[in-house]
Amino acid sequence: MAIETERLCWLHLPPEDEAPDEIKELWAKPLEKLGFVPNVLRVYAIRPRHLRLWNEFYDDLMRGESGLTKAQREMIAVVVSATNRCHYCIVSHSAALRKLTGDPILVEQLQTNHAYAKVEPQERAMLDFAVKLTEQSSRCTEQDVEALRDAGWTDEDVMDIAEVAAMFNFTNRLASGLGWLPNDEYVGLGR
Repeated sequence: MAIETERLCWLHLPPEDEAPDEIKELWAKPLEKLGFVPNVLRVYAIRPRHLRLWNEFYDDLMRGESGLTKAQREMIAVVVSATNRCHYCIVSHSAALRKLTGDPILVEQLQTNHAYAKVEPQERAMLDFAVKLTEQSSRCTEQDVEALRDAGWTDEDVMDIAEVAAMFNFTNRLASGLGWLPNDEYVGLGR
C-alpha cells in the first residue's frame, strides 16, 4: 500500500484513490457542498467501518431532530474543543459556527472564553454544563441537570447537550492524540 504525500495526521493513511467506494460516496456530499473533504473524514477512512458508524451518529447528533438548534450544537462543539485545546476541532467547528450565525465576534468569544460570549441565559447554562462535563464529569450532580431544566431545557435537550459534549470530548482526543490537521479552507469560512 502506498503512503499519501500530504500529511493529515501522524498516521500513515492509504491514498484517497484506494478508499472503498462507499467511503468515496460519503466524501462526495461535503465535496459538493464545501468544495473539499474535511480531513476528519479522510483520516477516519483508515478504519472504514468506524468512519461509517461514527459519521452516522455524528450526522444525526449535529443535524438531526433536537430541541437544540444546529448553531447551539456547534457552540457546544467550539466550547468543548476550546476547553480541550483541540486545534482541529476549534478551527473546523468555529468555521461551521461562523457560517451558521454570521457572527465571527461571537465565535471568537466562544473560542477564547465562553464566559465572555454574549449568549442567552439558556445557552450560558448549556455551555457551563458542557464545560463541567468536559473538565469534571465525576462532579456532575442532579443539581446540574436541575439547573438546565430551570434554564428551560427539557430532559431530551439535556441528553442532547451531554451527547454533543461527549462526542467532542471523544473526537478531540482522537484529533489531538493523533495529530489531525484541519483543512486550510476552514480558516476563511464565514469571515
